[in-house]
Amino acid sequence: MTSLAIPKLDQKKVRAAVEKELEAYRFCLLTLDESELPKMTQSFSLIPPSHTNAFYSKTEEAAVDNVDRRNEKRAHIDRVVKAVSKLTETERAIVVQRYLQEDETFDYIIYNEMGLSHRQYYRIKARAFYKLALALKLPLLYE
Repeated sequence: MTSLAIPKLDQKKVRAAVEKELEAYRFCLLTLDESELPKMTQSFSLIPPSHTNAFYSKTEEAAVDNVDRRNEKRAHIDRVVKAVSKLTETERAIVVQRYLQEDETFDYIIYNEMGLSHRQYYRIKARAFYKLALALKLPLLYE
């Protein structure tokens, strides 16, 4: 039977990378229903229409860009939700309360509400970040 070697990661870099992903999640939620509409200004051209799939209109380009951005945001949200759902109940509670809820809260409030000691809380949080880094397929940041 072979033993799997667990890589030793730089906790500060992992924490920064995971926090960046979680912040992007919150940003995606805030901007998902964007109101960026293309300009509907009429324009005329003497160039005859072609029957290719090329876009010649700024409106068409803007619409395609909006759809692409919205799809990227939805994909990021889904990735984060799937990764967080793989955590244990306590780890998930910490990550959700600290990073995924609309109202910002602080670590000391969360560990007091959960009845955890300062040390327990940060150990669980570090383990959750390690798991999230692997689940989100972030580049592994070795020491």
